[in-house]
Amino acid sequence: MSLLPNLNDRIARARTDLRLGLPVVLRDGQHTALVFAAEGLDDERLSEAREFGPLEMVVTSWRARTLQIRVYDGDIARIEVPEDATALWVSCIADPKDDLRHAMKGPFKPVRGGSTIIQETAVNLIKSAWLLPAAITIFTDRNLPDGLTILDAQETHEALDAPVAHRNVVSGRVPMQVSEAGRVHVFRPDTGGEEHFVCEIGRPDREKPVLVRLHSACFTGDVLGSLKCDCGPQLAAALGKMGSDGSGVLLYLNQEGRGIGLANKMRAYSLQDQGFDTVEANHRLGFEDDERDFRTGADLLRRLGIKKIRLLTNNPAKVAMMEAQGVEVVERVPLKVGLNPLNERYLDVKAKKSGHIL
Repeated sequence: MSLLPNLNDRIARARTDLRLGLPVVLRDGQHTALVFAAEGLDDERLSEAREFGPLEMVVTSWRARTLQIRVYDGDIARIEVPEDATALWVSCIADPKDDLRHAMKGPFKPVRGGSTIIQETAVNLIKSAWLLPAAITIFTDRNLPDGLTILDAQETHEALDAPVAHRNVVSGRVPMQVSEAGRVHVFRPDTGGEEHFVCEIGRPDREKPVLVRLHSACFTGDVLGSLKCDCGPQLAAALGKMGSDGSGVLLYLNQEGRGIGLANKMRAYSLQDQGFDTVEANHRLGFEDDERDFRTGADLLRRLGIKKIRLLTNNPAKVAMMEAQGVEVVERVPLKVGLNPLNERYLDVKAKKSGHIL
């Protein structure tokens, strides 16, 4: 085993650097760029960055549409950063919290032409760190400071898009209200990302279709009993169904806020208070409707030896995703609970825009 960090190790290190406000280095052939996450960038580091070359800001196409920036590069848009731009200017472009209160800092000067693999990888890497999906890039031929994390852009882009393998770290017996015969498995991804948990009720027969729930973590709903969503009631109902049936498997996936993280989810909630629905809020932040990767669920099921399932879900897309990953869904079991006056609009958007059967 090599003592040197491999690609996944360096990507994990890069995520930490970006969250700390440090730059990482992305390379593609003869091109080298310093990359900062827009979120958390301060004036001191912005000033130091200018010494290496002109600054370019990269946002997703969704954020660009909100800002009325022309999109020339598919999923991203690039703009020049003015010489007098401050960290506050960068923050206003990246974060939509004040879009309705303050005019944006236009007019913008779009950048177009040339390869965009470094910029695309920068945004995807920042997304994977659960930060706002916006980057500052500086292409440079100057000598860079020692100690920065250096990544090949193409290799990193492919690694971020690849399915992640997990290993079962430990399992232990956990008696629960719905069943004293409970066992929790902790799975750790090879990429250094968030751990995922599997709760096994009873002893599911692997030779028959197993009752399964893929549940994405929801701190506000599962722990606080939030009335803005139906996550808490769905979790309780799924466990109750498994308890009454005598067996089942709950996959508790750490994909908070449809895969954007709790901080960004709270940003989306703030936008919802301004009148935007769930999908609109995600788009204004620069995210897709749903950023979750359900290949994770399929991988965990395979490692548990489960090939056929009865899936507790109202989302036909989950059924399609499981089957695309080789998990046979013999039945979709509805899970219609949790409607209240405060989440009625949220559930309506789920049905009309996300295809849930409610």
